[in-house]
Amino acid sequence: MKYTTLNSYLKERFGCKVYKLAIDGGFTCPNRDGTLGTRGCIFCSKGGSGEFAQSSKLSITEQLEKGKALVENKTKDGKYIAYFQAFTNTYAPVSELRKKYYEAVEHPDTVALSIATRPDCLPDRVLELIKEINQIKPVFVELGLQSIHKKTSDYIRRGYELEVYDKAVEKLHNIGVNVVTHLIIGLPGETEKDMLESVEYVCRVTDGIKLQLLHVLEGTDLAEEYRQGRVKTLSLEEYAEIIKKCVEIIPESVVIHRLTGDGAKKDLIAPLWSADKKTVLNTINKTLSEN
Repeated sequence: MKYTTLNSYLKERFGCKVYKLAIDGGFTCPNRDGTLGTRGCIFCSKGGSGEFAQSSKLSITEQLEKGKALVENKTKDGKYIAYFQAFTNTYAPVSELRKKYYEAVEHPDTVALSIATRPDCLPDRVLELIKEINQIKPVFVELGLQSIHKKTSDYIRRGYELEVYDKAVEKLHNIGVNVVTHLIIGLPGETEKDMLESVEYVCRVTDGIKLQLLHVLEGTDLAEEYRQGRVKTLSLEEYAEIIKKCVEIIPESVVIHRLTGDGAKKDLIAPLWSADKKTVLNTINKTLSEN
């Protein structure tokens, strides 16, 4: 089975090993600040999915340096992608975004910028800024879609329609920006067919894809649903089999940025097997290699 991994793509594009360093820019989200809601998406952790980022109390440069220190034993001449991960990283005044983005791309060891955001948080002025920076160093914009299905998006309180995603991808491509789409595998109420339809849909337009296991984390509304017995999570074997079917329909032109993901162990309620990352990856790789 042939597919394009992020590691191989980055090595080919930049000529060396490239690590992503997670940054917390200190932003919030329209699903948190009262614009759309105050509780966030049903699965979203209190850290806005940025638990592995450095502290937002540090400057962008300080966060990058701390991130580099964590992987310095793995590389001597590697380069880095500055990854604005926590919450919605285009949801702030352009003047603030400009300052933080430029501090990240001006770091001498940074080869690219990655910005995680929502498709409904890309106004024209932000797009102009991203276009400007993309002419200095490559920019990846990561869009949290999770599912193409309206019933699911309503349940998880995503807060925007699929058409908003479509328009965001088009606008980002029009300014020459690489688009990465996040999907969650195992969302409540979704069948395997539903999940594969989401993968097939986004692969028609996206440059990269991130497949994320549904985690039930402490402090989320999903945790309450789980405790009430209204939500079930996948077994490792079920997840690996679905991932295999996803990979089979992802063209080589679409870079696979992730086949699973980590939830902070201190907050993880289910599935507990996901905390053993080595076993998870070994199981996925074994399943992918099977005929």
